[in-house]
Amino acid sequence: MMLDVSASVITGAGSGIGRQVAVELASLGHRLVLAGRRADALAETTGLCGSAETIAVPTDVRDPAAVDALFARAIEAFGRVDLLFNNAGMSGPWGQIDEIEPADWADVIDTNLTGSFLCARAAFRAMRSQDPQGGRIINNGSISAHVPRPGTIAYSASKHAVTGLTRSIALDGRPFSIACGQIDIGNAETAIAAQMAKGVPQPDGSVRPEPTMDVAEAGRAVAHMASLPLDANVLFMTIMATNMPYVGRG
Repeated sequence: MMLDVSASVITGAGSGIGRQVAVELASLGHRLVLAGRRADALAETTGLCGSAETIAVPTDVRDPAAVDALFARAIEAFGRVDLLFNNAGMSGPWGQIDEIEPADWADVIDTNLTGSFLCARAAFRAMRSQDPQGGRIINNGSISAHVPRPGTIAYSASKHAVTGLTRSIALDGRPFSIACGQIDIGNAETAIAAQMAKGVPQPDGSVRPEPTMDVAEAGRAVAHMASLPLDANVLFMTIMATNMPYVGRG
């Protein structure tokens, strides 16, 4: 099953990859529910989405009530939820494990893992109960869901856990026509990745700049995953700057 017009929820839509995915899906005719912490940033994204049907819902994905309200608003506006791009996240503290404060660890886990769980939970509930039944959840993992960078234990642990979330949803969603996949993005040109061009720590102890890629490629990759009928699924996709140190990292 593939619907002609999809109602799509995008978290972390106020900037970076989330904004680019919103623009790409808008160009393909999706009806969009944009979620993020900052209303002004969501308004900017809305402006970039042209004539697409779009609503912006400021949301803290760590708050179960706020997430439930987000999906209630989506259903109120469009009658159903066909796609969730589970993208909201944070990079967290850098340092050795004994230098990381428990509160900073919890902040990363609450945002990247629990936030993804809460949004997937609400999307799954909507997709399971709607008619026609089903939908697609795409989690934003990371290259760090496979191989960590030095000094990023909180971020890497959260993204490894997102992979488990993806696999479990993909399995549990089968009876309800709910497909789940994960996109792992490496060095897309966003504000968060700006440090890559200046130099980041490498496993050998050096600090070197790394290649980046146009964030639009990440947007197109997510759009491809979203375009498939529900009887086909990209379970994992890695898209990355060709020459970044990932294969052979460490």
